[in-house]
Amino acid sequence: MCHVIVTCRSMLWTLLSIVVAFAELIAFMSADWLIGKAKPSSSEDVDNRTGGSQEPYHPTLGIYGRCTRISHMQLARRDTLCGPYAENFNEIASGFWQATAIFLAVGIMILCAVAFVSVFTMCVQSIMKKSIFNVCGLLQGIAGLFLILGLILYPAGWGCQKAISYCGPYASAYKLGDCSLGWAFYTAIGGTVLTFICAVFSAQAEIATSSDKVQEEIEEGKNLICLL
Repeated sequence: MCHVIVTCRSMLWTLLSIVVAFAELIAFMSADWLIGKAKPSSSEDVDNRTGGSQEPYHPTLGIYGRCTRISHMQLARRDTLCGPYAENFNEIASGFWQATAIFLAVGIMILCAVAFVSVFTMCVQSIMKKSIFNVCGLLQGIAGLFLILGLILYPAGWGCQKAISYCGPYASAYKLGDCSLGWAFYTAIGGTVLTFICAVFSAQAEIATSSDKVQEEIEEGKNLICLL
């Protein structure tokens, strides 16, 4: 018989698992890993209302994508174009970034699988007599290790030609040059930290759903058990 068990700790773990998976996925897909050095507006890019030239803009570069500004013939009309600069995996700018993409992709796939399974932990608390929370926590720990490897290798690729074109000639491995780190990199780091927190917190979720109070509710014949 299926017992629906909902506790504060199990729900918090489920929500955190979903948030972490989405945060890492969004960061991976974003082009805002590196913020390039300022590009001056061309002499044609003039604001019609003020007659002055507009402020310089900062192109951004991701693991496989980029955002840059495209100028049109009309005055003061400029569009920001974002998309992948690499049409396939081999065209990613650096071998280190290729490794980063692999490690991050594997970690994110594991996190997405755990996030999907976590939704069903209200009804299913064990698989083959093993706690589903402990299994998911172990998987989250493994995913966190993949994410760490990816984030460690990523700065090693700052010396590639693509990064130098955005960050200037002084850019090299683990040296940003004229670039700065974008929100996507910090989001990936924050998501990695939360991944390990989720892995640890899964044990608390398991304790909460197997507590004596829950067992008493089950023995009383209740199918829906909600504990704060």
